[in-house]
Amino acid sequence: MPAPMKTARRALLVASAVVSSLALTAPVSHAAPKPSPSTSPSATPPAGMSTVGGERLGQAGTQVNLASGVPVLPKDLTARSWVIADAESGDVLAAHNAHWRLPPASTMKMLFADTVLPKFPKSVEHKVVPSDLADVGAGSSMVGIKEGETYSVHDLWLGVFLRSGNDAVHVLSKMNGGIDKTVKEMNEHAEELQALDTNAVSPDGYDAPHQVSSAYDLTLIARSGLQKKDFREYCSTVTAKFPGSTSKKKGKSVRETFEIQNTNRLLAGDSDIPVYQGIAGVKNGNTTNAGATFTGVAERNGKVLLVTVMNPEKSEHNEVYKETARLFDWGFKAAGKVQPVGELVPPKSAAQASAQPGSNNSGEAGGTGDAEKSSKSAVGASAASGSTGIGVALGITGGALVLLAAGAFLINRRWPLPDLVRRRGRS
Repeated sequence: MPAPMKTARRALLVASAVVSSLALTAPVSHAAPKPSPSTSPSATPPAGMSTVGGERLGQAGTQVNLASGVPVLPKDLTARSWVIADAESGDVLAAHNAHWRLPPASTMKMLFADTVLPKFPKSVEHKVVPSDLADVGAGSSMVGIKEGETYSVHDLWLGVFLRSGNDAVHVLSKMNGGIDKTVKEMNEHAEELQALDTNAVSPDGYDAPHQVSSAYDLTLIARSGLQKKDFREYCSTVTAKFPGSTSKKKGKSVRETFEIQNTNRLLAGDSDIPVYQGIAGVKNGNTTNAGATFTGVAERNGKVLLVTVMNPEKSEHNEVYKETARLFDWGFKAAGKVQPVGELVPPKSAAQASAQPGSNNSGEAGGTGDAEKSSKSAVGASAASGSTGIGVALGITGGALVLLAAGAFLINRRWPLPDLVRRRGRS
């Protein structure tokens, strides 16, 4: 596509996002009806789904613009819902039931992290008391938090991202003022992101009535989280040393440690699935009602893609990762060739800011000078001492900025991966 046409198309997409944002306050909403109280998803997508990001994203079934030169989508996809998007432009390259509200399982932890992570410096320490763990759901995934032991915020976030530890989530939630306050803030943040299919009931994604999200929303949330250096560090860490129990040895207190590994199989690999070339996170989940869910980000040949897959019907081991890998493969082949079917909208405040006087001609606030300044100040994220990860550097290559009240939302941006990841190709 010629550059002027591409710029014009992107300007129209941004303008469309502004209209969608303003419509959120109008009597008629683009959001779908409130979810049913059942924790179990329906067998088929509802007739009326949200159209945030584009009309086609509200339609049931697979949405893709196949044309000459565009590869055919994989035929063996069984997920109830999936989305593949360009993380930089926000273009949705293809989707299947994008706005179907489904139980998210532990992918809800991405919203928890995006909401709570900025509040506490990683060096802050907290001594765990019984009430911190009193309401962790039965059968929850746990990292192994012990009452009476002290943990740094850095330790707790490693427990959240690597082991999907509901115990670590609850400790951080109590530090944040309690479960109810944290859930309220998560829902407020989801609304700000225009993730309007999402309704958090618990901060950890544990199955609960009304707890839902969608493949579109999870992709939107991941894109927001990846703006944060610490978020990128934690979601890309493969293994880490985690504090264990304290014991007395020769009259001295000694804190044991044990190794934890990321349960994201595209990042860590497994017996039937290799590490995916260019993978850099983000979060997986699995519960009885949600089935397997996953959102991942990967980079190849300068292109950064986000894929979300929810609840594959096929019961093969690691199926959610296998279908994600096939979608990534398709996306990297199709990028630059396929016309998008929608977009990942910017946060409400960013869309509103872009509509204010002084925004540039593309509908985005902040001109080239801001982007160049941000590009020069971009820094890499490296795993902290005691952890082994693939820290993802944030480099802005000519993307314009849309100003937020609390900072800057990047419409065009990249997360280039270190050489370590590029060398670990699929076998």
